[in-house]
Amino acid sequence: MAYQEIGISIQSVQQSIDHILETAANLPEGTIRLKPTEEEWSIMQILSHLAEAIPYWLGEVETVIAKPGAKWGRGLQDPARLAAVGDIDKLDVDDVLKQVEELKYEVESRLGNLEEEALSKESPHRNFAKFGNKPVSYIVDHFIDEHVSGHYDQIKRNLSKIK
Repeated sequence: MAYQEIGISIQSVQQSIDHILETAANLPEGTIRLKPTEEEWSIMQILSHLAEAIPYWLGEVETVIAKPGAKWGRGLQDPARLAAVGDIDKLDVDDVLKQVEELKYEVESRLGNLEEEALSKESPHRNFAKFGNKPVSYIVDHFIDEHVSGHYDQIKRNLSKIK
């Protein structure tokens, strides 16, 4: 049963990535780089963020499985997170789109063989006591699956403001 659940999560992530790629594929580079407002990320920043964040969260899943009880998570001011959305002018759109596409295969290869026992291992969040101890499945569901889906929604919101 857990295999089906993780399979559904993997499929959901891959579907969201496909939607992101289909949406971004035919956009002019200027649209991809445009920030709708000063406070909002451009599509390029979202793509770069995903290319950095999803491997990070996959690593957190692996850490919790290998060392149950190990703290997981990071804050909004994490240097790698900030760097991914910082100076995006130097990034090539096609390269970043390729990195996002490769996430589909990375998610499947790193999560695809997880059993129920691994998914149920619990650890506390590093910064937020409100999360308490959470199972690996929580990290997969909220910090990978919902994360990617939420950024697809963000891209759609951006486009609605730009067009």
